[in-house]
Amino acid sequence: MTSSTIEIEISEFHWQMEMLQSIDAGLVVLDRNYQVKLWNSFMENHSGLRSGDVRDQSLFSLFDCLPEVWLRRKIETVIKLNNRAFTTWEQRPYVFEFDNNRPLTGMSPVMYQNMTIIPLPAPTGEVEHVCMIVYDVTDVAINKLQLREVNAELEHLSRTDRLTQLFNRGYWEEQLDKEFSRFKRTGAVSSLVMFDIDHFKKINDTYGHQAGDEVIREVSRWVRKVARTTDVVGRYGGEEFAVILLNTDAAQARYFSERLRRRIEEGLVSYEADEIKFTISLGVAEADSHMESYEDWLQLADKALYQSKNNGRNCLTVADCPLNLAD
Repeated sequence: MTSSTIEIEISEFHWQMEMLQSIDAGLVVLDRNYQVKLWNSFMENHSGLRSGDVRDQSLFSLFDCLPEVWLRRKIETVIKLNNRAFTTWEQRPYVFEFDNNRPLTGMSPVMYQNMTIIPLPAPTGEVEHVCMIVYDVTDVAINKLQLREVNAELEHLSRTDRLTQLFNRGYWEEQLDKEFSRFKRTGAVSSLVMFDIDHFKKINDTYGHQAGDEVIREVSRWVRKVARTTDVVGRYGGEEFAVILLNTDAAQARYFSERLRRRIEEGLVSYEADEIKFTISLGVAEADSHMESYEDWLQLADKALYQSKNNGRNCLTVADCPLNLAD
């Protein structure tokens, strides 16, 4: 080998090393004992540890916070299969707990990372080293997380009644349709409660529409307190509300309804200088095999509600099943 050839190889080695040092990603080469053999400038800058200080040191002795069991399993799989492996920030937000120094995504205290682990076979074909490439994907991760938050908020707004923060009619009816389909498929009992505020027009005429809005909001707060987390509560329209009681028969639904009726009858709404007393009327219907659609179920509960109105209000009616819906 001539001196010029040696000089060329040394030159190539130097620029290759310069490229490895300057690349905007972390490069870590480990041997089979997890000792560090290469530690580039990216890793120096973000860890605070210089290459000379980490060389031939165990990676896990340098970083107590590393997910050791998980990372060992990943690396051993790469060595055994002689095939690269990947991990993304969505699977694990980061491997190395580095501070996030990007000004545009300063809302995140840590650097989100993707990582690739590459086997480095020796001339014999045996994998004696692996290379870990650590990518800073904080900008991408934060943008995606923000987009998810925006979409989640839009979804919440699309299904929520603004005044009461209960489900709006459209979304609530979708849930009723799903629950009826579940009932037809499994036979699991469920009941439906429809109720509205008695003489609500008189409340608006006497105290004003803003007072009426406060009455509606207070009813929504009371029904949330009485309902279980599994119950589906919605504002059906105006002063009318609806509740889907999952795994609840008519007798249990009657107990729920009577409890709610008494709660509202005994309470009052304070608005400015006025104290407003009011009551509700309720209709209860248990799902029945004679029903052909969720609309039949809804109509049955609605008829029971109007029966309560005809009986003098401030009471509840449990519909008999099957009921002639054409009446």
